[in-house]
Amino acid sequence: MMISSWRKRRAAKRAGKEQQRNENGEMELTIPRDFRCPISLDLMNDPVTLSSGITYDRESIEKWIEAGNFTCPLTNQVLRSLEPIPNHVIRRKIQDWCVENRSYGIERIPTPRVPISSVEVSRILSKIDFARNKLDTEGCRASVAKIKAFAKESERNKRCIATNGAGAALSEAFATFTAATSFPENATVLEEILSALITMSPLDGEAKGYLVSAPAIHSLIWFLSSGDLSRRRSAVLALKELVSSMEDQRKTLNILSDIEGAIEALFKLIKNPVCSTSTKASLTIIYHMITSSSTSQNQVNKLVNLGVVPLLLETLVDAERAMCEKALGVLDGIVDSEQCREMACNNALTIPVLVKKILRVSNSATEFSVSVLYKLCKDEQREDGGVIVEALQVGAFQKLLLLLQLGCVEKTKQRVSELLKMLNLHRNKVECVDPMDQFKDLKRPF
Repeated sequence: MMISSWRKRRAAKRAGKEQQRNENGEMELTIPRDFRCPISLDLMNDPVTLSSGITYDRESIEKWIEAGNFTCPLTNQVLRSLEPIPNHVIRRKIQDWCVENRSYGIERIPTPRVPISSVEVSRILSKIDFARNKLDTEGCRASVAKIKAFAKESERNKRCIATNGAGAALSEAFATFTAATSFPENATVLEEILSALITMSPLDGEAKGYLVSAPAIHSLIWFLSSGDLSRRRSAVLALKELVSSMEDQRKTLNILSDIEGAIEALFKLIKNPVCSTSTKASLTIIYHMITSSSTSQNQVNKLVNLGVVPLLLETLVDAERAMCEKALGVLDGIVDSEQCREMACNNALTIPVLVKKILRVSNSATEFSVSVLYKLCKDEQREDGGVIVEALQVGAFQKLLLLLQLGCVEKTKQRVSELLKMLNLHRNKVECVDPMDQFKDLKRPF
């Protein structure tokens, strides 16, 4: 036992470490000072040295620099360069120390990949620009693939690539190859660019500016209609970026409304979802198309004929918050159509779902639910009360009263007051039940 302890102490001395006794009198391991990051005081996993000569852990010092600091934390010396240099000597010493102390449960730190630098990003983007000017699809695709690979390695790489103008360079390349007469032949390089472009999200104004053109948006719809799952996801996310931008929204929507098959491709993405992100993106685009486009009525008619009403109601039954808000927004946008109201009134899910969402999801979902309910009840012409009676049966009167007491925006408050008047006319004729009970024996339309 004494020999074993002596050997441990000797190994500790060789490794430059210190041992201390804890409160129980047991020997415990302490990390050598040179192996600790001066900022986090933890063992460095990726030691890097600044121009001041002080070594830090990369994660800690990059957070310091990203916070807007341009001095060395320890010496307060102004940094000549913000690009830290990997300290391979210290890293190897730390790795050796970890191996020697594996009996203490210390795991060897892996050799980190050297992150991409601003200089390297600029070099690759120059190659992309050169290939774009030459319409060199293979050269461009190879350089874009490099950018995408670096971006996937780490969040740090992604930030470095994005801040050095990759979004604009990729968007310009995408616009150039879509404008070429041989568009179908350029599908491979365009898919690679689009895939890399989505990793740069959110795009800046310059990047979006290149994409707001008829050829570029036609290409996005082409990928959305005929591409595989990955292509469709990338295309719908790029379109969402454009319609969500106040500067580019109107032009994008005008181009979209003129493209045959655009609304059908977006509907297909909701009916046969790739992932929740792409479904929400598709709902966002449709919402803007039916509420902002000059040809919105044509889009609404197409959606209703495609069967969007039962699809939205089915989606709303157990949708999470963001999905619920977007689906209700689209439903509110199309319910002005007489055909849509008729389909909604004849669907067993409509009223129970709308009442259930009031005061259960978010303020936005409540406002949309009240709006749709108001439009349906206002249009009710049947003597038996139709949807008004159905709303009473699932507890709409009590929920609307509560909403009025809790408070809401003025427009919603007016609609709630009108709804309560309409409901009150039939209130003595029906028995109120728990709205949750309506889902027990309900046969869904799908």
